[in-house]
Amino acid sequence: MTETEVQPPVPLITSQPTEIADGVWVIPDGGVPLVPNAGIVDGKRSTLVIDTGMGVRSGAAMLDHARRLSHGKPLLVTITHFHPEHGYGAQVFAPLATIVYNRAQLDELHEKGHAYADLFRTFGETVAGELDGFEAVEPHVVYDGEADLDLGARIVQLRTYGGTHTKGDQWVFLPEERILFTGDLVENKGFAIFPYFPPDDVDVNGDRWIEALEQLEKLEPAIVVPGHGDVGDASVVTAAREYLVQLRDETRRLAGEGVAIDDIVAQLEKDMQERHPDWVQPEWIGLGARSFHASS
Repeated sequence: MTETEVQPPVPLITSQPTEIADGVWVIPDGGVPLVPNAGIVDGKRSTLVIDTGMGVRSGAAMLDHARRLSHGKPLLVTITHFHPEHGYGAQVFAPLATIVYNRAQLDELHEKGHAYADLFRTFGETVAGELDGFEAVEPHVVYDGEADLDLGARIVQLRTYGGTHTKGDQWVFLPEERILFTGDLVENKGFAIFPYFPPDDVDVNGDRWIEALEQLEKLEPAIVVPGHGDVGDASVVTAAREYLVQLRDETRRLAGEGVAIDDIVAQLEKDMQERHPDWVQPEWIGLGARSFHASS
């Protein structure tokens, strides 16, 4: 590496848990790319971990937090979707906790799990290093559509709304506290992540994604934990939906006027960054436009 080359930050969970309600913690992403907002929800009988981060070291950090905060109670683990930065630390929990996936997520992990590990390894040495020793793990419990977990005096709702960001996206909702963990259905001040990589992966569906966000708004959450970015309120969900609607409508309007897709991408990358100058990861704008264009 030359003096002018700088390695990206290590995608490792290093933040300490922040309690956002009694017995509910977020382990913030710290603004580090490829680190999710993970969660821990404590009940009287058991404790739930939401997302593990990418790789053994992040998984171990989450396990340490969960053990300390659970005070010896049994652990459950669920993953918002199969992507590496959210769930590829699950192997650390496999012999120690009950792992819960929805069926669509499990099927997608079987189909794409190792391919996505290989893809992420191309992102640089720091990312590849965190994926050393990665093993896809099978869940102990698989549910279809929806499931309610009773942690003991605390109900947690798992709901599948796949065919959106991935085939098996899941949100996690605490109905009593009105706390919502969205995974990558929502980013706070970040452009929606479109894994549109033809011909290898074209399963993202922006139209259905908008429908999912409409369902999230109906929950009227008080606290929203996005996949990445700061914890917020229901306005974070609304901002994510409004952006996707803008991107969809503008893409299809320009396509209807006969504008070529490369020109559409160039125009919308400019327009959307001007509308959201404080949002991160503008590289996803073009992939989102291409996805909407292909499905129009």
